[in-house]
Amino acid sequence: MNWWIVTHVPFEGPALIAAVMAEAGITPSLCAPYAGDLLPAPEDCAGLVVMGGPMNALDDAGHPHLASERALIAACVERDIPVLGVCLGAQLLAASLGGHVFAGPAGEFGAGVVTVTDEGRVDPVFGGPDARWPVVHWHGDTFDLPTGATLLAGSDRYPHQAFRIGRAAYGLQFHVELRGIDLPMMLEYMPPGTAPEATYLTEVEGVGRKFLRRFLALA
Repeated sequence: MNWWIVTHVPFEGPALIAAVMAEAGITPSLCAPYAGDLLPAPEDCAGLVVMGGPMNALDDAGHPHLASERALIAACVERDIPVLGVCLGAQLLAASLGGHVFAGPAGEFGAGVVTVTDEGRVDPVFGGPDARWPVVHWHGDTFDLPTGATLLAGSDRYPHQAFRIGRAAYGLQFHVELRGIDLPMMLEYMPPGTAPEATYLTEVEGVGRKFLRRFLALA
């Protein structure tokens, strides 16, 4: 079995996630179903990471592979295989377990902060003294929590920013995997004027490293 990282567009790669995995001795397999790659079977997954993308999580007509992704995610959660969904990946995780995905009140882009809930403060991955996390926002959709999920973080505009379901399935609506070296990509693809400054991305990377190390340790 191997760790798998699923991507949806060429420019949104695993970034810090791959770096922290390498530090832990993990060499993940990359899967780009939009380019024709076949998704792994759940029994071949030691862990699953599902990255972001500009499409809607339920746009099966425009992106037929999304239905298979949701089925894979649901099967991994059922088997207690660790799952991390980032942005679109969090929406796919929610949808795969019965949560409703829908357009938010307005797009949320650039530097931002999420507030960790009381449940998040005692979570084995989220837990710690930091009640507010610096993050990067890059989304217009949101979701209802699936039945049985624990809300870990929220913001004023989007109350469902992070959740856990089961032992080790985590959804992050925001990004903590983006680093200063990823800034040129953000400047090219984010709405004009919304990309964070490099100094802010240093703070985000610090939060991301702590979260990802804890997630892999739990996994």
